[in-house]
Amino acid sequence: MTIIKPAIAVAALAGALLGAAAQAQATLRPDQVAFRALYKDLVETDTSITTGSCTLLADKVERHLRDAGYGDADITRFAVPDHPKEGGLVVILPGTSATLKPILLLGHLDVVVANRADWDRDPYRLIEEGGQFYGRGTADMKAMDAVWIDLMSRLKQGGTRYKRTLKLALTCGEETSTAFNGAQWLSENRRDLIDAEFALNEGGSGRTDGKGKVLTEQLHVGEKTPVNYRIEATNAGGHSSIPIADNAIYELADALVKLRAYEFPVQFTDTTRAFFAKAGAARGDDLGKAMVVLATATPGSAEFAAAEAKVNADRGYHALLRTTCVATLLDGGHANNALPQRAGANVNCRIFPGVTGEAVRATLETVIADPRMTVKRTDLRGPDAKAPPLDPKILGPAEKLVAKYYPGVPLVPAMSAGATDGVFLEAVGIPSYGPPGFYTNPDGNGVHGLNEHAIVAAVYTGRDLLNDLVREYASH
Repeated sequence: MTIIKPAIAVAALAGALLGAAAQAQATLRPDQVAFRALYKDLVETDTSITTGSCTLLADKVERHLRDAGYGDADITRFAVPDHPKEGGLVVILPGTSATLKPILLLGHLDVVVANRADWDRDPYRLIEEGGQFYGRGTADMKAMDAVWIDLMSRLKQGGTRYKRTLKLALTCGEETSTAFNGAQWLSENRRDLIDAEFALNEGGSGRTDGKGKVLTEQLHVGEKTPVNYRIEATNAGGHSSIPIADNAIYELADALVKLRAYEFPVQFTDTTRAFFAKAGAARGDDLGKAMVVLATATPGSAEFAAAEAKVNADRGYHALLRTTCVATLLDGGHANNALPQRAGANVNCRIFPGVTGEAVRATLETVIADPRMTVKRTDLRGPDAKAPPLDPKILGPAEKLVAKYYPGVPLVPAMSAGATDGVFLEAVGIPSYGPPGFYTNPDGNGVHGLNEHAIVAAVYTGRDLLNDLVREYASH
Protein backbone atom coordinates (compact mmCIF):
# COMPACT_ATOMS: atom_id res chain seq x y z
CA MET A 1 0.00 0.00 0.00
CA THR A 2 1.25 3.45 -0.90
CA ILE A 3 0.72 6.07 1.79
CA ILE A 4 0.22 9.58 0.42
CA LYS A 5 0.91 12.41 2.81
CA PRO A 6 -1.90 15.00 3.12
CA ALA A 7 0.22 17.87 1.79
CA ILE A 8 1.25 15.82 -1.22
CA ALA A 9 -2.38 14.75 -1.81
CA VAL A 10 -3.58 18.34 -1.70
CA ALA A 11 -0.85 19.43 -4.08
CA ALA A 12 -1.68 16.57 -6.43
CA LEU A 13 -5.37 17.46 -6.36
CA ALA A 14 -4.62 21.13 -7.01
CA GLY A 15 -2.36 20.15 -9.88
CA ALA A 16 -5.05 17.92 -11.37
CA LEU A 17 -7.63 20.70 -11.13
CA LEU A 18 -5.28 23.22 -12.73
CA GLY A 19 -4.50 20.73 -15.45
CA ALA A 20 -8.18 20.15 -16.14
CA ALA A 21 -8.79 23.90 -16.26
CA ALA A 22 -5.89 24.39 -18.65
CA GLN A 23 -7.20 21.59 -20.87
CA ALA A 24 -10.67 23.18 -20.90
CA GLN A 25 -9.13 26.52 -21.81
CA ALA A 26 -7.17 24.92 -24.63
CA THR A 27 -10.39 23.75 -26.31
CA LEU A 28 -11.77 27.29 -26.51
CA ARG A 29 -11.51 29.52 -29.56
CA PRO A 30 -9.39 32.65 -29.06
CA ASP A 31 -12.51 34.83 -28.98
CA GLN A 32 -14.00 32.57 -26.31
CA VAL A 33 -10.86 32.85 -24.19
CA ALA A 34 -11.14 36.64 -24.27
CA PHE A 35 -14.85 36.43 -23.48
CA ARG A 36 -14.22 34.13 -20.53
CA ALA A 37 -11.68 36.55 -19.08
CA LEU A 38 -14.22 39.36 -19.33
CA TYR A 39 -16.94 37.20 -17.76
CA LYS A 40 -14.55 36.30 -14.94
CA ASP A 41 -13.78 39.98 -14.26
CA LEU A 42 -17.50 40.79 -14.08
CA VAL A 43 -18.32 37.95 -11.68
CA GLU A 44 -15.29 38.65 -9.47
CA THR A 45 -16.25 42.29 -9.01
CA ASP A 46 -18.69 42.39 -6.11
CA THR A 47 -21.73 44.46 -7.11
CA SER A 48 -24.07 43.59 -4.24
CA ILE A 49 -25.85 46.42 -2.45
CA THR A 50 -24.08 45.79 0.87
CA THR A 51 -20.41 45.17 0.10
CA GLY A 52 -20.05 45.91 -3.59
CA SER A 53 -20.09 48.70 -6.14
CA CYS A 54 -21.71 48.87 -9.56
CA THR A 55 -19.73 52.06 -10.18
CA LEU A 56 -16.45 50.18 -9.74
CA LEU A 57 -17.52 47.60 -12.29
CA ALA A 58 -18.76 50.33 -14.65
CA ASP A 59 -15.24 51.84 -14.40
CA LYS A 60 -13.75 48.52 -15.48
CA VAL A 61 -16.23 48.15 -18.35
CA GLU A 62 -15.49 51.69 -19.52
CA ARG A 63 -11.76 50.93 -19.66
CA HIS A 64 -12.50 47.76 -21.61
CA LEU A 65 -14.64 49.70 -24.11
CA ARG A 66 -12.07 52.47 -24.47
CA ASP A 67 -9.38 49.87 -25.17
CA ALA A 68 -11.64 48.66 -27.99
CA GLY A 69 -11.72 52.15 -29.52
CA TYR A 70 -14.72 53.94 -28.02
CA GLY A 71 -14.20 57.58 -27.09
CA ASP A 72 -15.79 60.34 -25.06
CA ALA A 73 -18.49 60.94 -27.66
CA ASP A 74 -19.58 57.28 -27.47
CA ILE A 75 -19.73 56.72 -23.70
CA THR A 76 -22.05 58.34 -21.17
CA ARG A 77 -21.66 57.71 -17.45
CA PHE A 78 -24.53 58.39 -15.04
CA ALA A 79 -25.11 58.31 -11.29
CA VAL A 80 -26.75 60.38 -8.54
CA PRO A 81 -24.91 61.96 -5.59
CA ASP A 82 -26.74 60.04 -2.86
CA HIS A 83 -25.96 56.65 -4.48
CA PRO A 84 -22.31 56.99 -5.59
CA LYS A 85 -21.71 53.22 -5.79
CA GLU A 86 -24.73 52.56 -8.01
CA GLY A 87 -23.69 54.23 -11.25
CA GLY A 88 -23.86 52.86 -14.78
CA LEU A 89 -23.03 53.67 -18.36
CA VAL A 90 -24.38 53.83 -21.90
CA VAL A 91 -22.22 53.20 -24.97
CA ILE A 92 -23.35 53.77 -28.56
CA LEU A 93 -22.11 52.22 -31.82
CA PRO A 94 -23.64 54.22 -34.71
CA GLY A 95 -25.28 52.36 -37.57
CA THR A 96 -25.24 53.17 -41.27
CA SER A 97 -28.96 53.86 -41.69
CA ALA A 98 -30.42 57.26 -41.01
CA THR A 99 -33.98 55.89 -40.91
CA LEU A 100 -33.87 52.60 -39.01
CA LYS A 101 -34.27 53.03 -35.25
CA PRO A 102 -31.59 51.67 -32.87
CA ILE A 103 -31.57 48.49 -30.84
CA LEU A 104 -30.94 48.78 -27.09
CA LEU A 105 -29.02 46.06 -25.27
CA LEU A 106 -29.89 46.26 -21.57
CA GLY A 107 -28.13 44.65 -18.63
CA HIS A 108 -28.00 45.17 -14.89
CA LEU A 109 -24.64 44.98 -13.15
CA ASP A 110 -25.90 44.48 -9.59
CA VAL A 111 -26.35 41.09 -7.96
CA VAL A 112 -28.20 39.70 -4.95
CA VAL A 113 -26.18 39.69 -1.73
CA ALA A 114 -24.27 36.44 -1.11
CA ASN A 115 -23.03 35.32 2.33
CA ARG A 116 -19.67 33.54 2.00
CA ALA A 117 -20.32 31.43 5.12
CA ASP A 118 -23.37 29.83 3.50
CA TRP A 119 -21.80 29.04 0.13
CA ASP A 120 -19.73 25.98 -0.75
CA ARG A 121 -17.37 28.21 -2.78
CA ASP A 122 -16.37 31.85 -2.72
CA PRO A 123 -19.40 33.59 -4.31
CA TYR A 124 -17.23 36.34 -5.78
CA ARG A 125 -14.85 34.07 -7.68
CA LEU A 126 -15.63 32.46 -11.02
CA ILE A 127 -15.07 28.77 -10.44
CA GLU A 128 -15.48 26.30 -13.30
CA GLU A 129 -16.26 22.86 -11.97
CA GLY A 130 -18.20 19.87 -13.28
CA GLY A 131 -19.46 21.68 -16.37
CA GLN A 132 -20.74 24.65 -14.34
CA PHE A 133 -19.59 28.22 -13.76
CA TYR A 134 -20.12 28.96 -10.06
CA GLY A 135 -20.37 32.45 -8.60
CA ARG A 136 -22.87 35.15 -7.75
CA GLY A 137 -24.15 36.67 -10.97
CA THR A 138 -22.96 33.86 -13.23
CA ALA A 139 -26.57 33.32 -14.31
CA ASP A 140 -28.28 36.55 -13.19
CA MET A 141 -27.09 38.28 -15.26
CA LYS A 142 -23.37 38.72 -15.82
CA ALA A 143 -23.17 36.12 -18.57
CA MET A 144 -25.46 38.26 -20.72
CA ASP A 145 -23.67 41.43 -19.61
CA ALA A 146 -20.41 39.88 -20.78
CA VAL A 147 -21.99 38.91 -24.12
CA TRP A 148 -23.17 42.47 -24.73
CA ILE A 149 -19.86 44.09 -23.69
CA ASP A 150 -17.79 41.60 -25.68
CA LEU A 151 -19.96 42.04 -28.77
CA MET A 152 -19.82 45.84 -28.67
CA SER A 153 -16.05 45.70 -28.19
CA ARG A 154 -15.36 43.30 -31.06
CA LEU A 155 -17.60 45.24 -33.45
CA LYS A 156 -15.71 48.44 -32.66
CA GLN A 157 -12.32 46.80 -32.95
CA GLY A 158 -13.24 45.26 -36.28
CA GLY A 159 -14.78 48.44 -37.67
CA THR A 160 -18.09 46.64 -38.15
CA ARG A 161 -21.22 48.74 -38.42
CA TYR A 162 -24.71 47.36 -38.93
CA LYS A 163 -27.63 49.25 -40.45
CA ARG A 164 -29.11 49.90 -37.02
CA THR A 165 -27.31 51.78 -34.28
CA LEU A 166 -26.54 49.59 -31.28
CA LYS A 167 -26.82 50.98 -27.77
CA LEU A 168 -25.68 49.24 -24.59
CA ALA A 169 -27.03 50.38 -21.22
CA LEU A 170 -25.53 48.81 -18.10
CA THR A 171 -27.39 49.81 -14.94
CA CYS A 172 -27.63 49.16 -11.22
CA GLY A 173 -30.58 48.77 -8.86
CA GLU A 174 -32.52 45.96 -10.50
CA GLU A 175 -32.08 43.56 -7.60
CA THR A 176 -32.83 45.95 -4.72
CA SER A 177 -35.87 48.19 -4.47
CA THR A 178 -34.07 50.71 -2.24
CA ALA A 179 -31.19 51.21 -4.66
CA PHE A 180 -30.82 53.77 -7.43
CA ASN A 181 -32.42 52.11 -10.44
CA GLY A 182 -30.47 53.12 -13.51
CA ALA A 183 -33.00 51.83 -16.02
CA GLN A 184 -35.76 53.85 -14.40
CA TRP A 185 -33.55 56.96 -14.25
CA LEU A 186 -32.60 56.67 -17.92
CA SER A 187 -36.22 56.18 -19.01
CA GLU A 188 -37.38 59.20 -17.00
CA ASN A 189 -34.42 61.55 -17.47
CA ARG A 190 -32.48 60.48 -20.61
CA ARG A 191 -35.08 58.86 -22.82
CA ASP A 192 -33.18 60.28 -25.81
CA LEU A 193 -30.02 58.42 -24.81
CA ILE A 194 -31.68 55.00 -24.84
CA ASP A 195 -34.26 55.62 -27.57
CA ALA A 196 -34.72 52.42 -29.58
CA GLU A 197 -37.25 50.45 -31.59
CA PHE A 198 -36.93 47.66 -29.03
CA ALA A 199 -34.63 46.39 -26.30
CA LEU A 200 -33.02 43.01 -25.66
CA ASN A 201 -32.96 42.28 -21.96
CA GLU A 202 -32.80 39.37 -19.51
CA GLY A 203 -35.69 36.97 -18.96
CA GLY A 204 -35.44 34.61 -21.94
CA SER A 205 -33.31 31.45 -21.94
CA GLY A 206 -34.23 27.77 -22.16
CA ARG A 207 -35.13 24.93 -19.83
CA THR A 208 -33.67 21.44 -19.54
CA ASP A 209 -35.10 18.22 -18.16
CA GLY A 210 -32.53 18.38 -15.36
CA LYS A 211 -30.42 15.74 -17.07
CA GLY A 212 -28.82 17.85 -19.78
CA LYS A 213 -31.50 17.72 -22.47
CA VAL A 214 -32.79 21.13 -23.58
CA LEU A 215 -36.58 20.92 -23.83
CA THR A 216 -37.50 24.48 -24.83
CA GLU A 217 -35.92 27.84 -25.57
CA GLN A 218 -37.96 30.85 -24.50
CA LEU A 219 -38.47 34.37 -25.78
CA HIS A 220 -39.42 36.57 -22.83
CA VAL A 221 -42.36 38.77 -23.84
CA GLY A 222 -43.85 40.69 -20.93
CA GLU A 223 -43.91 40.29 -17.19
CA LYS A 224 -45.99 40.82 -14.10
CA THR A 225 -45.95 43.87 -11.84
CA PRO A 226 -44.65 43.17 -8.30
CA VAL A 227 -46.59 45.12 -5.68
CA ASN A 228 -46.65 44.91 -1.86
CA TYR A 229 -49.71 45.70 0.25
CA ARG A 230 -50.13 45.95 4.00
CA ILE A 231 -53.26 44.46 5.52
CA GLU A 232 -53.73 45.82 9.02
CA ALA A 233 -56.20 45.35 11.87
CA THR A 234 -56.33 47.79 14.80
CA ASN A 235 -58.39 48.12 17.99
CA ALA A 236 -58.14 49.49 21.52
CA GLY A 237 -56.50 46.40 23.04
CA GLY A 238 -56.59 45.97 26.81
CA HIS A 239 -55.51 43.59 29.56
CA SER A 240 -54.98 39.99 28.46
CA SER A 241 -56.73 38.68 31.59
CA ILE A 242 -60.03 39.93 30.17
CA PRO A 243 -60.02 38.69 26.54
CA ILE A 244 -62.64 39.70 24.00
CA ALA A 245 -63.45 38.46 20.51
CA ASP A 246 -62.50 41.82 18.97
CA ASN A 247 -58.81 40.91 18.70
CA ALA A 248 -56.55 42.37 16.00
CA ILE A 249 -54.57 39.16 15.60
CA TYR A 250 -57.71 37.05 15.16
CA GLU A 251 -59.11 39.55 12.66
CA LEU A 252 -55.90 39.43 10.67
CA ALA A 253 -55.88 35.63 10.78
CA ASP A 254 -59.44 35.51 9.47
CA ALA A 255 -58.49 37.89 6.65
CA LEU A 256 -55.47 35.79 5.62
CA VAL A 257 -57.57 32.62 5.55
CA LYS A 258 -59.94 34.36 3.12
CA LEU A 259 -56.98 35.51 1.03
CA ARG A 260 -55.57 31.99 0.90
CA ALA A 261 -58.88 30.67 -0.41
CA TYR A 262 -59.26 33.32 -3.09
CA GLU A 263 -58.17 32.60 -6.66
CA PHE A 264 -57.77 35.43 -9.15
CA PRO A 265 -59.40 34.63 -12.52
CA VAL A 266 -57.50 33.18 -15.46
CA GLN A 267 -56.19 35.73 -17.94
CA PHE A 268 -54.26 35.49 -21.19
CA THR A 269 -52.06 37.70 -23.29
CA ASP A 270 -51.18 36.71 -26.85
CA THR A 271 -47.86 35.55 -25.43
CA THR A 272 -49.21 33.36 -22.63
CA ARG A 273 -51.81 31.79 -24.91
CA ALA A 274 -49.07 30.92 -27.41
CA PHE A 275 -46.90 29.65 -24.55
CA PHE A 276 -49.48 27.19 -23.24
CA ALA A 277 -50.29 25.97 -26.75
CA LYS A 278 -46.66 25.45 -27.84
CA ALA A 279 -45.17 24.33 -24.54
CA GLY A 280 -48.08 21.96 -24.00
CA ALA A 281 -47.69 20.41 -27.44
CA ALA A 282 -43.95 19.99 -26.82
CA ARG A 283 -44.61 18.09 -23.56
CA GLY A 284 -46.98 15.54 -25.05
CA ASP A 285 -48.10 14.21 -21.63
CA ASP A 286 -51.45 14.66 -19.85
CA LEU A 287 -50.37 18.00 -18.41
CA GLY A 288 -49.29 19.13 -21.87
CA LYS A 289 -52.64 18.16 -23.33
CA ALA A 290 -54.42 20.16 -20.61
CA MET A 291 -52.22 23.16 -21.42
CA VAL A 292 -53.26 23.01 -25.07
CA VAL A 293 -56.94 22.72 -24.12
CA LEU A 294 -56.63 25.68 -21.79
CA ALA A 295 -55.19 27.80 -24.60
CA THR A 296 -57.93 26.87 -27.06
CA ALA A 297 -61.14 26.04 -25.13
CA THR A 298 -63.91 28.52 -24.34
CA PRO A 299 -63.47 30.09 -20.89
CA GLY A 300 -66.23 28.99 -18.55
CA SER A 301 -66.84 25.71 -20.34
CA ALA A 302 -66.53 22.37 -18.54
CA GLU A 303 -63.61 21.48 -20.79
CA PHE A 304 -61.82 24.70 -19.81
CA ALA A 305 -62.48 24.16 -16.09
CA ALA A 306 -61.11 20.61 -16.19
CA ALA A 307 -57.99 21.75 -18.01
CA GLU A 308 -57.48 24.64 -15.58
CA ALA A 309 -57.67 22.29 -12.59
CA LYS A 310 -55.03 20.06 -14.17
CA VAL A 311 -52.68 22.92 -15.08
CA ASN A 312 -53.11 24.63 -11.69
CA ALA A 313 -51.41 21.64 -10.07
CA ASP A 314 -48.14 22.95 -11.50
CA ARG A 315 -47.26 25.98 -9.38
CA GLY A 316 -45.24 27.64 -12.15
CA TYR A 317 -48.00 27.35 -14.73
CA HIS A 318 -50.58 28.39 -12.12
CA ALA A 319 -48.70 31.65 -11.59
CA LEU A 320 -48.59 32.41 -15.33
CA LEU A 321 -52.37 32.25 -15.61
CA ARG A 322 -53.40 34.98 -13.20
CA THR A 323 -52.53 37.61 -10.66
CA THR A 324 -51.24 36.00 -7.47
CA CYS A 325 -51.11 37.39 -3.92
CA VAL A 326 -49.45 35.73 -0.94
CA ALA A 327 -48.72 36.72 2.66
CA THR A 328 -44.98 37.03 3.22
CA LEU A 329 -44.48 38.91 6.53
CA LEU A 330 -46.40 39.12 9.83
CA ASP A 331 -46.29 41.40 12.86
CA GLY A 332 -48.65 42.05 15.73
CA GLY A 333 -49.09 42.89 19.38
CA HIS A 334 -46.87 44.87 21.73
CA ALA A 335 -46.67 42.88 24.96
CA ASN A 336 -47.21 39.27 26.04
CA ASN A 337 -49.77 40.28 28.67
CA ALA A 338 -51.80 42.72 26.58
CA LEU A 339 -54.45 42.37 23.93
CA PRO A 340 -53.00 43.40 20.57
CA GLN A 341 -53.76 46.92 19.43
CA ARG A 342 -52.34 46.27 15.99
CA ALA A 343 -51.62 43.29 13.71
CA GLY A 344 -50.49 43.42 10.14
CA ALA A 345 -49.24 41.37 7.22
CA ASN A 346 -47.33 42.12 4.07
CA VAL A 347 -49.00 40.66 1.01
CA ASN A 348 -46.83 40.35 -2.06
CA CYS A 349 -48.76 40.37 -5.33
CA ARG A 350 -47.56 39.64 -8.85
CA ILE A 351 -50.06 41.41 -11.05
CA PHE A 352 -50.99 40.25 -14.54
CA PRO A 353 -50.17 42.72 -17.34
CA GLY A 354 -52.99 45.16 -17.97
CA VAL A 355 -54.32 45.01 -14.41
CA THR A 356 -53.67 48.02 -12.18
CA GLY A 357 -52.32 47.98 -8.67
CA GLU A 358 -55.37 49.88 -7.46
CA ALA A 359 -57.70 47.26 -8.95
CA VAL A 360 -55.90 44.53 -7.03
CA ARG A 361 -56.00 46.57 -3.82
CA ALA A 362 -59.76 46.93 -4.22
CA THR A 363 -60.09 43.18 -4.83
CA LEU A 364 -58.19 42.43 -1.62
CA GLU A 365 -60.57 44.69 0.29
CA THR A 366 -63.53 42.85 -1.22
CA VAL A 367 -62.08 39.44 -0.41
CA ILE A 368 -61.34 40.39 3.20
CA ALA A 369 -64.77 42.01 3.56
CA ASP A 370 -64.00 43.53 6.95
CA PRO A 371 -64.42 47.33 7.25
CA ARG A 372 -62.32 47.32 10.43
CA MET A 373 -59.22 46.49 8.37
CA THR A 374 -57.16 48.58 5.97
CA VAL A 375 -55.43 47.53 2.77
CA LYS A 376 -52.72 49.92 1.61
CA ARG A 377 -50.12 49.74 -1.13
CA THR A 378 -46.70 50.13 0.49
CA ASP A 379 -44.31 50.49 -2.44
CA LEU A 380 -44.05 51.74 -5.97
CA ARG A 381 -41.21 49.95 -7.74
CA GLY A 382 -42.30 51.33 -11.06
CA PRO A 383 -45.14 51.55 -13.54
CA ASP A 384 -47.72 48.85 -14.07
CA ALA A 385 -46.46 46.23 -16.51
CA LYS A 386 -47.56 46.39 -20.14
CA ALA A 387 -47.46 43.40 -22.44
CA PRO A 388 -45.24 44.12 -25.47
CA PRO A 389 -46.50 42.82 -28.81
CA LEU A 390 -45.69 39.30 -29.91
CA ASP A 391 -43.98 40.74 -33.00
CA PRO A 392 -43.14 38.38 -35.89
CA LYS A 393 -40.10 40.56 -36.67
CA ILE A 394 -38.76 39.67 -33.24
CA LEU A 395 -39.97 36.07 -33.16
CA GLY A 396 -38.92 35.02 -36.68
CA PRO A 397 -35.12 35.52 -36.45
CA ALA A 398 -35.09 34.01 -32.96
CA GLU A 399 -36.90 30.88 -34.21
CA LYS A 400 -34.43 30.52 -37.07
CA LEU A 401 -31.40 30.69 -34.77
CA VAL A 402 -32.86 28.37 -32.15
CA ALA A 403 -33.34 25.82 -34.94
CA LYS A 404 -29.67 26.29 -35.88
CA TYR A 405 -28.16 26.02 -32.41
CA TYR A 406 -30.75 23.73 -30.78
CA PRO A 407 -32.15 21.48 -33.54
CA GLY A 408 -35.58 20.11 -32.69
CA VAL A 409 -36.05 22.39 -29.69
CA PRO A 410 -39.11 24.68 -29.97
CA LEU A 411 -38.90 28.41 -29.31
CA VAL A 412 -41.74 29.29 -26.94
CA PRO A 413 -42.84 32.88 -26.22
CA ALA A 414 -43.22 33.25 -22.47
CA MET A 415 -44.30 35.81 -19.90
CA SER A 416 -42.26 36.08 -16.72
CA ALA A 417 -43.92 35.71 -13.33
CA GLY A 418 -41.00 37.72 -11.95
CA ALA A 419 -39.84 41.22 -12.78
CA THR A 420 -37.12 42.89 -14.85
CA ASP A 421 -36.13 46.45 -15.68
CA GLY A 422 -37.95 46.06 -18.99
CA VAL A 423 -41.04 47.48 -17.31
CA PHE A 424 -39.43 50.94 -17.20
CA LEU A 425 -38.64 50.83 -20.92
CA GLU A 426 -42.12 49.68 -21.89
CA ALA A 427 -43.61 52.55 -19.89
CA VAL A 428 -41.90 55.02 -22.25
CA GLY A 429 -42.66 53.14 -25.46
CA ILE A 430 -39.64 50.85 -25.86
CA PRO A 431 -40.78 47.19 -26.04
CA SER A 432 -38.45 44.86 -24.15
CA TYR A 433 -37.76 41.23 -25.05
CA GLY A 434 -35.66 38.56 -23.38
CA PRO A 435 -33.97 36.58 -26.17
CA PRO A 436 -33.27 32.84 -26.15
CA GLY A 437 -29.76 31.43 -26.08
CA PHE A 438 -28.78 30.27 -22.61
CA TYR A 439 -30.56 27.50 -20.71
CA THR A 440 -31.00 26.45 -17.08
CA ASN A 441 -32.14 23.43 -15.12
CA PRO A 442 -35.57 23.10 -13.46
CA ASP A 443 -34.07 24.01 -10.06
CA GLY A 444 -33.24 27.51 -11.29
CA ASN A 445 -29.46 27.09 -10.98
CA GLY A 446 -29.34 28.78 -7.59
CA VAL A 447 -30.35 32.21 -8.90
CA HIS A 448 -30.94 34.53 -5.90
CA GLY A 449 -29.99 31.59 -3.67
CA LEU A 450 -27.00 29.49 -2.67
CA ASN A 451 -24.25 28.37 -5.03
CA GLU A 452 -25.57 30.16 -8.10
CA HIS A 453 -24.21 28.63 -11.29
CA ALA A 454 -24.46 28.74 -15.06
CA ILE A 455 -24.04 25.75 -17.36
CA VAL A 456 -20.72 26.17 -19.19
CA ALA A 457 -22.00 24.81 -22.50
CA ALA A 458 -25.05 27.07 -22.26
CA VAL A 459 -22.91 30.17 -21.78
CA TYR A 460 -20.76 29.54 -24.86
CA THR A 461 -23.63 28.37 -27.08
CA GLY A 462 -25.83 31.20 -25.85
CA ARG A 463 -23.12 33.72 -26.64
CA ASP A 464 -22.86 32.52 -30.23
CA LEU A 465 -26.63 32.55 -30.70
CA LEU A 466 -27.00 36.03 -29.21
CA ASN A 467 -24.20 37.40 -31.40
CA ASP A 468 -25.98 36.06 -34.48
CA LEU A 469 -29.35 37.31 -33.26
CA VAL A 470 -28.14 40.87 -32.75
CA ARG A 471 -26.60 40.79 -36.23
CA GLU A 472 -29.90 39.59 -37.71
CA TYR A 473 -31.92 42.30 -35.99
CA ALA A 474 -29.41 45.06 -36.66
CA SER A 475 -28.87 44.22 -40.33
CA HIS A 476 -32.51 44.35 -41.42
